[in-house]
Amino acid sequence: MDDQQWIHRIALSMLKGIGPVNARNLVAWCGGVDALFTDRAVRRSLGKVPGIGPVLSASIQDAAVVKAAEKELTYVRKHRLRMLFYLDADYPRRLVHCPDAPVLLFVKGAADMGPLRCVSIVGTRTPTEQGRHLCGSLVEGLAASGATIVSGLAYGIDIIAHRTALRCGLPTVACVAHGLDKLYPAEHAATAKELCAAGALVTELPSGSPFAPGNFPARNRVIAGLSDCTVVVESGPKGGSLITADIANSYDREVMAFPGRPGDERSTGCNRLIQQSQAHLITCAEDVLKLMDWLPQPKKKQPVQNSLFAELLPDEQVLVDAIRQQGKIDIDTLCHRSKMPQHKAAGLLLNLEFNGVVRSLPGKLYALN
Repeated sequence: MDDQQWIHRIALSMLKGIGPVNARNLVAWCGGVDALFTDRAVRRSLGKVPGIGPVLSASIQDAAVVKAAEKELTYVRKHRLRMLFYLDADYPRRLVHCPDAPVLLFVKGAADMGPLRCVSIVGTRTPTEQGRHLCGSLVEGLAASGATIVSGLAYGIDIIAHRTALRCGLPTVACVAHGLDKLYPAEHAATAKELCAAGALVTELPSGSPFAPGNFPARNRVIAGLSDCTVVVESGPKGGSLITADIANSYDREVMAFPGRPGDERSTGCNRLIQQSQAHLITCAEDVLKLMDWLPQPKKKQPVQNSLFAELLPDEQVLVDAIRQQGKIDIDTLCHRSKMPQHKAAGLLLNLEFNGVVRSLPGKLYALN
């Protein structure tokens, strides 16, 4: 794909007042991204597109949007970022099913954005000692599953989840609410650097984007959408973790929460989620693995007779083959077919019976177990 096509994709994501849903509608109506910015007939008729109107149509046609996109592409190339567009095969497969997912993601780091298993872990920025322990134990317990850990790089539960994942050798993805030219909070810069080597930083916002309160709920939908399930470790009565849980539920993803003591403010949110059947109650990582059906499946035991057949003596194998062919067979017929004296066959059959390969039936018949 050439740079001009990427410029148009970036410009689409930067349009003012055009959210992800309308952006998709525009692309569908125009027959592609490039036509939106290059086809004069299409651009003249943008005001007729449902949900657009004359005001938004004018903003779409503002030449400044494409210039800003050109500048952003230069930044992306310079800092070797990845761009994941919603129509491309490498766009995160879980986000494909979210109607309001970003049309474009900027990614720093080589993490697989569509891993086999993915868990979002969120919670309060001021966890209790118990909350810290629960979060660490949760990630450690998920290590055997190989799940990618997703969170928001914030203080508290988020950063504990990321750091524990790194310590356990799990890939971890941090979704941030700003462009990748900055980092918030700055205190987590060292973790972010380590994280990019073993995971990724992800945002839908271009470089130079200002901090804005509305960025955080938007970021939370990416956290919820990237994962198979969302786990809330600790949460007060309000906060971003509850927003993430609510969004995950709207995406029909599993939500889980650790219960807390009644009256403990930092458990209020979790208890309410559980009480209102908006989250499964969990107490450990194994509960998550069970709910997601990620526990290792026990190997089916090989039938005793099959495991023993490889160890049979040649004469024993002759008898077993004859029994298998007949299904049930008496000793006289068995001796005739195997050309074996009865005393020898009887001794071999007794040994096979002791080893669980054959069983004797009424009427001096023998059959395989």
